[in-house]
Amino acid sequence: MGNDHPFIEYPFRRLDIDEMHRRAAAFHEALRTRRSIRHFAPDPVPRDLIDRLIETAATAPSGANRQPWTWVVIGRPDLKRRIREAAENEEHRNYAGGRFPERWLQALDPLGTDWQKPYLETAPWLVVCFRQDYRVLPDGRHENNYYVNESVGIACGLFIVAVHQAGLVTLPHTPSPMGFLSRLLGRPDNEKPYILFPVGYPASGARVPDIHKKTLAEIVQDNDGRSSSPSGEVPADGTGPAAGAGSRPTG
Repeated sequence: MGNDHPFIEYPFRRLDIDEMHRRAAAFHEALRTRRSIRHFAPDPVPRDLIDRLIETAATAPSGANRQPWTWVVIGRPDLKRRIREAAENEEHRNYAGGRFPERWLQALDPLGTDWQKPYLETAPWLVVCFRQDYRVLPDGRHENNYYVNESVGIACGLFIVAVHQAGLVTLPHTPSPMGFLSRLLGRPDNEKPYILFPVGYPASGARVPDIHKKTLAEIVQDNDGRSSSPSGEVPADGTGPAAGAGSRPTG
């Protein structure tokens, strides 16, 4: 298949090694303070700022550049209340109605979560990312999108980073099931809710679980099979350090 599509030169400027290390360290240090927040202040946040955060998320790579996402922004108090009520109805069934297995509840326990989600009303904005499983052409035909979950997941990750860099907080909330979001927000059949993000400022005195991320030695293995642990030893099964060794839930 010939390639008659236009290409442009990539405007790349190579940095010296010291500058690369400086930027990488500064970015890592900034993101080390990011936390998922469940206690929000009602203080207003400019709508155009939310739009800029979504624009940043939309720079994400995607399968065949289909960009299979729709972002819905909710600020109306009555609609936020309806979303909260629907989410809490599903979450009550999960936590108290037996839909969550006991092992999952135990895993969630260090995070202090339950079925009540007041932040869905308190946060000034709710942003829902919908994945587009296929696109509808002008003649009504359906055309598949590709690597949809991977593409939307990357975009949502960039959204979380953008929110943090802007001096705001969020929480990737995934009430299960999430079909109520499609109904309340009037989304078409080709879109399915992926993540619901409350966005705003943290409440005064907001508290977060005292948990930690895994160490580099626990998550990295050299491509020659050597462990990244200080000893350089590789277990007999070749898996590197045990995933749970010395770690705590991350949330």
